Amino acid sequence: MSDAPALPPICDYEETDYEAFWRAGRAYEDLAERIALRALLPPRGRRLVEIGAGFGRLADLYAGYEEVYLLDYARSQVEAARRRWGHDPRFRFVVGDLYRLPFMPGSFDVIVMVRVIHHVRDVPRALREIHEVLRPGGVFILEFANKRNLKAILRYVVGAQSWSPFSPEPVEFAPLHFDFHPAWMRARLEEAGFQIQRERAVSHFRHPWLKRLIPAPALARMDGWVQGIGALWRLTPSLFVRAEAGLVERAMGEGFWRCPLCRRPAREEEAAVVCPEGHRWPREGSLYRMREGI
Repeated sequence: MSDAPALPPICDYEETDYEAFWRAGRAYEDLAERIALRALLPPRGRRLVEIGAGFGRLADLYAGYEEVYLLDYARSQVEAARRRWGHDPRFRFVVGDLYRLPFMPGSFDVIVMVRVIHHVRDVPRALREIHEVLRPGGVFILEFANKRNLKAILRYVVGAQSWSPFSPEPVEFAPLHFDFHPAWMRARLEEAGFQIQRERAVSHFRHPWLKRLIPAPALARMDGWVQGIGALWRLTPSLFVRAEAGLVERAMGEGFWRCPLCRRPAREEEAAVVCPEGHRWPREGSLYRMREGI
């Protein structure tokens, strides 16, 4: 079926129990990330997509949006999200590829991507794709793993780590697991056409003994107090950025869906999304299978 060039490798969570991952002692991280997202997210809007939404962990924060799209590469994750949120008619669930987003240019007011880009090998390509489907002036909220965090600095100083947290290039510490220097990520966002508005440093207290000693809600509340000021020195393992899509000239096109292969506008039918080239992408109610191989 494919008539498009090869894409970079994908970190696929198809066989992963991601809900169990979050149940295993990560209440503090979940609450701290929610504080950051609430602070950066526009409270309401017409259309939002979360890329790499998994099982829909953060979807309750999107109550102010008329349409919400939860997109993930893994069909099992999208189906888990539909089990959680399928009762809400505002939600649509999309199995899709970040490098070939199945949406027309300018389709969204807000795009959220949390705990995803650390799996992305070709960051510039992914950011260009995101910028294209965001309307001019729209908001992109990105979380990324910070290479220059305090733990990495200390490990480097004592010789327990070979790579420097101060060098700008990303480090791949495990296959398709990357940490990014804040200055490098800022440069890539600006190259893609984004203007950074605000930042928050998240998970100041991500340490096992602190998490055992202090209840997660209290620890997350403390994190929320310092997330704003912490963005000045950016020493936490996680950084959140709110950026605005710059005003660029581009053909907006008509309609909403776009074929991931031929990149032409596609129409939605009862059982599929179909493009003029004859590519058919199955639809099962509110779930759309918009990538190959599923």
